[in-house]
Amino acid sequence: MPDALVPVLALPGLGWLIAAALLAGIVRGFAGFGGALIYLPVAAQFVPPLWAVVTVVTLELFGPLAIVPSALKQAHRRDLLLLSGGSLCLIPVGLATLAVVSADAFRYVLSTVCLLLVVCLLLGLRYRGALRPPLIAGVGGASGFLGGLLGVPGPPVVLFYMASALPVQVVRANVLLYLVLFDFQLLAIIGLRGDLDLTPLLLGGLLAVPGLLGNLIGAAVFNPDRSALYRVAACAIVALSAILGLPLWDQ
Repeated sequence: MPDALVPVLALPGLGWLIAAALLAGIVRGFAGFGGALIYLPVAAQFVPPLWAVVTVVTLELFGPLAIVPSALKQAHRRDLLLLSGGSLCLIPVGLATLAVVSADAFRYVLSTVCLLLVVCLLLGLRYRGALRPPLIAGVGGASGFLGGLLGVPGPPVVLFYMASALPVQVVRANVLLYLVLFDFQLLAIIGLRGDLDLTPLLLGGLLAVPGLLGNLIGAAVFNPDRSALYRVAACAIVALSAILGLPLWDQ
């Protein structure tokens, strides 16, 4: 066994992280979002905040790769470019904020953001104005900041696309592809900052296996006619993970 894998396999809570990665992959496969929101509240109980962010980025980078080709055929590519450009500008700001946040504060903010997204989704809250390019880039910026701070770039993009008149297949493809592009951006920026350690990368690579399996399962059961049911199921799982991830349950 390579020496670098020893601390990964000896990590307390590794079984929980594997289970969370599998469930996160399933939800992301059928809903197009929610993977990080499910995995991170679990991961933050066992690893430092930056490690949690790096592992979820690595996990989510490899997990959905099998369904990227089909998503590319359905995506609205101009929106993807605008979203990615906006996120690239504010990811460094989110990472700088993460560097000064305590582990407990990270978990409280993370769970709060997850629960707020669930409330917004269930109540149908959304932006109803014109979806112009500056707004799309701004949504990407908000996602980049949240992604750098918490590892969850999804909420602004998910709420934004709920206001879109695009077909559900296109929305699912755009969200999935944006999150993959964000993962590349975040890892590159963390590397340029000199904060990219080998252990969380290896852990993320290990967790990518159950994550990929989950994505394939979720994609296999996806049916556009049941999109409302998938959304409710994803929200319920995200809410449960967020509540259980609060530090107030720690012994």
